[in-house]
Amino acid sequence: MQNATGDRRLTASKSLGERLWAARWCYLFMLPALLLSALFTFYPIVMSWYYSLFQWSGFTASKTFIGLSNYVEVVGDKYFWDAFVRSFLFMLVSVPIKLGLALLLAILLNDQAMRLVSPAFRTLFFLPVVTTAAIIGIMMTFVLSPFNGPINKAFLSMGLIGGPIDFLGNPKLSLWTVVGVEIWKWLGQPMIYWLAALQVIPQSLYEAARVDGATWWRQLLHITLPLLIPFAIVIVLITAVGTLRVFPLVQTMTGGGPFFVTEVMEVYIYRTAFGSDMGGIGVPRLGYASAAGVVFGMSIMLLALLQAWGVRNMREVRGALETSGE
Repeated sequence: MQNATGDRRLTASKSLGERLWAARWCYLFMLPALLLSALFTFYPIVMSWYYSLFQWSGFTASKTFIGLSNYVEVVGDKYFWDAFVRSFLFMLVSVPIKLGLALLLAILLNDQAMRLVSPAFRTLFFLPVVTTAAIIGIMMTFVLSPFNGPINKAFLSMGLIGGPIDFLGNPKLSLWTVVGVEIWKWLGQPMIYWLAALQVIPQSLYEAARVDGATWWRQLLHITLPLLIPFAIVIVLITAVGTLRVFPLVQTMTGGGPFFVTEVMEVYIYRTAFGSDMGGIGVPRLGYASAAGVVFGMSIMLLALLQAWGVRNMREVRGALETSGE
């Protein structure tokens, strides 16, 4: 413990240049990833800010500088705010259900009684995560189809419904249908996060609790859930940010319809950038879409800052647990 403290003090006493030189091989191996990030992430972000200041369709060489006019129009656009609110409504409904089910599955699969079948179930629940969202979206349009779709066939054969249900064409059902598919697709990801967090908890705590006569339920309430709180902060924020990125699923299942009731922010930005605007002119508005993307990106950045704060707190709590274990 004292050696580790001394090493940290020695590292802190070095200048920035010395620390960079000492870690030169690390940065060398990071260089390809940094170049790809600069090309496909940082450059598009900077250009979005730039294009948001212009009136431009994206198909002409000339652009008209209009300053902050796009932002003024975005703030006053009802369809923008509808899509903005719908995106966060999507997140607020999906995240608690997804995290609750994932935590329940993780607790069950982490139990010693499930150790033989746990790998098979982990693979089964994680398989939709690694499947392309667009493929799942297209597949679900057939599965949920009111015309000979297997879901409607099953319900009709069991006598649960009197006629086919148009899950994706009914404005009252379409958004919640997409939410349900999104929960099913990404359920395996937070399940893996919860499993990793559960395996950090020292088994000695459970052994001591069992010696004292604590039931499984009391162990869950007084050991598992309290020690999961620092990890939960990070898991919730990662899952929340990920839930806002649902473009492939929504676009392939509904395209934002019917009547824009499933149009989330990513679909709205895509429609204004590469489709026709609401005025019916039929000309893409890349500058306006960039402004909408910047506003939405700033809101996601706030969630990312919360995530960074959560990671820092988790590290502090984890360090305290490791110190107490020593």
